[in-house]
Parts: sequence; structure tokens; C-alpha cells
Amino acid sequence: MADQRPARSEDQEERPVRPARRDDDFGRDQRDSGDRKPQGFGAGASGERRTARPGSFGSERNERPERDDRRAPRGFDRDDRRGSSSFDKKRPFGNERRDSRPGEERPRRAHDQDRRADAAPASNQAGKPRRGEVAGQAPDYANLRHYEDDKTRGNKRRREEEDTDSNEVRLNRYIANAGICSRRDADALIAAGEIKVNGEVVTEMGYKVQPTDTVQYGKTNLNREKQVYLLLNKPKDFLTTTDDPEGRRTVMELIKSASKERVFPVGRLDRNTTGLLLFTNDGEVAQKLSHPSHRNKKIYQVELDKPLTEEHLRQIADGVMLEDGKAEVDDVAVVAGNPHFVGVEIHIGRNRIVRRIFEHLGYDVVTLDRVQYAGLTKKDLPRGKWRFLSEKEVIRLKYFM
Repeated sequence: MADQRPARSEDQEERPVRPARRDDDFGRDQRDSGDRKPQGFGAGASGERRTARPGSFGSERNERPERDDRRAPRGFDRDDRRGSSSFDKKRPFGNERRDSRPGEERPRRAHDQDRRADAAPASNQAGKPRRGEVAGQAPDYANLRHYEDDKTRGNKRRREEEDTDSNEVRLNRYIANAGICSRRDADALIAAGEIKVNGEVVTEMGYKVQPTDTVQYGKTNLNREKQVYLLLNKPKDFLTTTDDPEGRRTVMELIKSASKERVFPVGRLDRNTTGLLLFTNDGEVAQKLSHPSHRNKKIYQVELDKPLTEEHLRQIADGVMLEDGKAEVDDVAVVAGNPHFVGVEIHIGRNRIVRRIFEHLGYDVVTLDRVQYAGLTKKDLPRGKWRFLSEKEVIRLKYFM
């Protein structure tokens, strides 16, 4: 039985009668449906479309009038969902150039005009002398800074020196830089009262020398020299000495144009021995490289008059007893395919030690060439030429030897 809903007073026109709500209208089991046609959600009994009351639930709304300014349906394309932005633009990938950048194109630099697109970056070493070339002036090693861990050696000394004015220098270092002795020996001279500063004896180890001070050792004024380190590939027939009374040629002739500072050779090579020879005026480094306790490694290439036998090779590796004691090498090997050539690694610095080992076994040494010294090699250094050490090489000699 249908119930009639009274019209409200505010309604201006009479509304159609609303049919009773039944369960089968909402998709439940249809009982006693008979010949009645199924009615969909919100439809009346007659199946005809009725005028919807505003705010009614389950009824269809009146169709909206067509408007030209309605938003078009949004799809899945990014351009349909939002406007164009900088994120939608194609970005360069890898080595692609930003040719689409707005504004005027940045002019190319002059030195890039002739370069290939896939060329390697230009080196910033332009103007510097290459390794092995002779420079006109020694590098300035005064501002070397080496930062070690607190537990490594030399760290305390480095902190003390770097905390001072760059124009000041400790007295023992000043003496060592003058080239007369090592820094340890300079400490002994200071303690003994052998050093005077501005005419007064100084025994304080941490005394700082000012640029205007005058330092004396005995009656000799000591000059604070610039430290120099250079490497020579020594040829034959030159003596390793600063002066020869007999007038024979010395290695100093080969480096006389290197620097105005007075340098001296570290260690020595025989007159007929060729290879690497280091020169410096740093007394501390010279003593460190010369003292056996530092085990300064040297590698020689030896040419013999006859092939080296396996028995003698094992004997050299085990150590050869000479007149002044047993001569032990760190390593020895025969050049593959040519037993006339032998490589010897050794750290002891006794006089003519390598020659004496082979002479003791009955061999004549045809040539003896030192190919490595304290980690320095002959790369890009022809025979008879010299070069200054790099800062990295000096740091290694001062702190890691």
C-alpha cells in the first residue's frame, strides 16, 4: 500500500506521488514479483523516469546544462594533468650538451676551439719543466708541509715548527741547513756551547733564529741556505768527491750550473760505476740516507764477464764471507734469458761491496749501474743529466725513510 507524502508549504508546485520502497528495488531476493518488470536502482514502479526531488537519495539528478568552460576529461598523460614546467623539458644525459638552454649561448674559450669533442681535459702543467728536464732555478722546498698521524714519528717536531713564524727557524735546523752537519750533531754543538748568536753563546735547544740574527760556529759565520735536492745519472770516469787534488774530473762538474747553493753528494759511487747519485745541502737527510740503521735500499744491475751459475747465485743469496765480514744482500736475481746480467738489491754501504762479492767468486764486473736509490729511479733521466726532486720525493726522503 502506497503512502502519500503531503506537499510542503514551500513547494511551489505539486510533486508526483512517491511509490513505496520495496526490498527488491535494492537488489534483494525478489518475492512475488509476478509479471512485474525488474526495476533498477532509484526507478519507479512504472519504470518511467520521474522528476527528482532536490536532495533525494537514490534518484537521478537533473542533467546539467552544457557549458563551454567545463574542464576536459583528464587522462593518464602528464601533459593532460598539469601544465608545462621545467621538469617536462628534455634534460641532457651523459656527454650531451645543453644546447636548448634559454638565452644567449656561452662563447667558447679560445683554447677550446681546436679541441676534439671527445678529447681528454687539457693539462694544467703547462709551463712546468717535465721530469728529467733541467730547470733554471731550484724549487723552493721551504714551505713543505707534511701531515702525519699523531702516532707516527716526526709529528712532534712538525707541530713545533709549523706553530712558529715562517721567518723563524730553530737553531739546530739553521745549522743543519748551513750544510756543516746533521740536526742531531747540531744539538751536540749547541749543548757544548760551540754556537753563538749575535756574539753570545746559546745553549737553548729550542732557540729561534730571526732573519736578522748572525750565527757563528767558531769564527765562521753560518748562512741560512736554501735547501736543494737534485738527482744525477752519473756516467763513467767521474770521481764522487767535491774536489780532487790531482785534478781529475769530479761529479761536481756535471751539476755546477744547477744551483748557487753549495751541495754535496750523498754516499759515493766508484769512478767506473754509473747510475743514480743524490746531491743536497740538507745534512739531516744526508745522514739518514747514509746511516746503515735506516736500511736505505739500493738496486744495482751487474754485467759479468761470464754467466752466473746457480750454485753461485744461491751462495750470494745466503751471504758471502769477505775479509771484512759477511756480505749479505736483500735480494739477487738473474735477468731472464741472459745470465751475464744480474740484479742485486742491497742496503749495506761498505766500500766496493758489490764488486767485491763477484770478484770473490771469480767473476769480473764489466759494468755496474745503480738503477734505484732510496726509491728514486732513472726514469726520464739520461746518462750525465740531472734533475731537481719533486716535493713528494723530498717528503718521502724526510719522513718515510
